[in-house]
Amino acid sequence: METRIYKIVTKTLWAEAEKKGRFEGAPVDQNDGYIHFSTAAQTRKTVEKHFAAATDLLLVEADATQLGGDLRWETSRGGALFPHLYGHFTLDSVLSVCELPLASDGLHVFPKDFPA
Repeated sequence: METRIYKIVTKTLWAEAEKKGRFEGAPVDQNDGYIHFSTAAQTRKTVEKHFAAATDLLLVEADATQLGGDLRWETSRGGALFPHLYGHFTLDSVLSVCELPLASDGLHVFPKDFPA
């Protein structure tokens, strides 16, 4: 499985996580009982499908190996395996955080070195 996984989160929710030292999930995560992550190959589609036109997004890159046994790979969209974290994650598993600005064409701009 992938060692680098990605979470799309609003700036407000991430600021709360930084204060607490851990991310406990967005409302959709809390409703579903786990934190939704995506692989690099899945992230752009996740943003298009669930965050279209959002202007306050961050791309959080996490080290899957630091998340322990609470991370499970489960079948989701299109039958693909997605990483789901059954618990919160501490910020020491975060590799990077960057903004996902919205371009004039309505698509989010990923970092030039994003691997997808």
